[in-house]
Amino acid sequence: MAIDKEMALHTGNEELRDVKRRFGIIGTSPLLLRAIDRAVRVAPVDLSVLILGESGAGKEFFPKIIHHFSPRKHRKYIAVNCGAIPEGTIDSELFGHEKGSFTGAIGARKGYFEEADGGTIFLDEVAELPLTTQARLLRVLESGEFLKVGSSQVQKTDIRVVAATNVDLQKAVAEGRFREDLYYRLGTIQINVPNLHDRGSDVELLARKFAADFSEHYMTEPIRFADDARALMLAYRWPGNVRQLKNVVEQLALFDAGREITAADLQDGLPHPDAGHLPAAATPTYQAERELLWQTVMGLRGELLDLRERLDALTLSKEPRRPAAQLIPWPEKPVIPVGGDIVEAREVGDESPLELSERDTIARALARNGGSRKRTALELRISERTLYRKMKEYGIGQPGAPTL
Repeated sequence: MAIDKEMALHTGNEELRDVKRRFGIIGTSPLLLRAIDRAVRVAPVDLSVLILGESGAGKEFFPKIIHHFSPRKHRKYIAVNCGAIPEGTIDSELFGHEKGSFTGAIGARKGYFEEADGGTIFLDEVAELPLTTQARLLRVLESGEFLKVGSSQVQKTDIRVVAATNVDLQKAVAEGRFREDLYYRLGTIQINVPNLHDRGSDVELLARKFAADFSEHYMTEPIRFADDARALMLAYRWPGNVRQLKNVVEQLALFDAGREITAADLQDGLPHPDAGHLPAAATPTYQAERELLWQTVMGLRGELLDLRERLDALTLSKEPRRPAAQLIPWPEKPVIPVGGDIVEAREVGDESPLELSERDTIARALARNGGSRKRTALELRISERTLYRKMKEYGIGQPGAPTL
């Protein structure tokens, strides 16, 4: 704490404002300002830095700040998501490989540590590294030496490592999932990024900024937040942090353009209480929902095609065979209870097979859940807002029917 106070004395408010403007950081929370201040102060000192914080809190800004204010700012900066690289190829990605070192290695390749020589490498989700890769990383940190996969020749690199994780590394060390010596080597300097809930009124500043940005992007009327909506923003935990807030505001800006957003509107875009607090990686977005529906529809369509071809192969008909896609009879339109009334899905018009499959998937899910949009949305892993929009788009049920 004494170090933080001393550092704050040497950091003017104007300098912090310049840093925030340069990197697009929104907020005035003392916890956030302290984290930015630490990043600026440690930047000129060539030490490893460990950035800790929840997923979606904005940890990715801090290695950029450190690199920009360091003597290495004119050299390469490479960001690596360790959790997104398969375990079998992570060593090759980081350290490179020689020709023929494994199946598919048709030529020698440089790794990130060789490519970024003289610069900075940011290892996001560093806790996801396999133990063997952790040992290689420790050697680089201690001596600057590494071996390419399939090589016995030691190579040198001059690189600064900044790592980040949302995992409790001390617990991971105790459970044998992370090397203790690597933990202490990486964590010479630690920066704690506060979660959104602990940043107070920053949530309102961010919501207004996102609303303005999306209004401009989608060319729609801006949304406004009522007093009860702002109160809910401050009270909500935001398990997905800034990333979750941005996703929620984007949906509101798109579907409720020009309106004053109430607490009820805001609540509609938050995870259902029965589903618990979703981790940030699982926080639903419009694109993710479309991908999920696409995969479901394509899977069902593929099974129908395969089934039809099997049945066709067993027949003794001498009629010329038509393409399998033309032979699939579309299921009889379902009868769906919605809001206590029995209604039918609309007649099939000129929709594409994908639209028909998506409509049928939603209609059958509604039927299984007795017409309850809330239960249907949970089953399909989409928001009630998206489900309602799809029902309206495909003419399923009565637009004004109440949710069960």
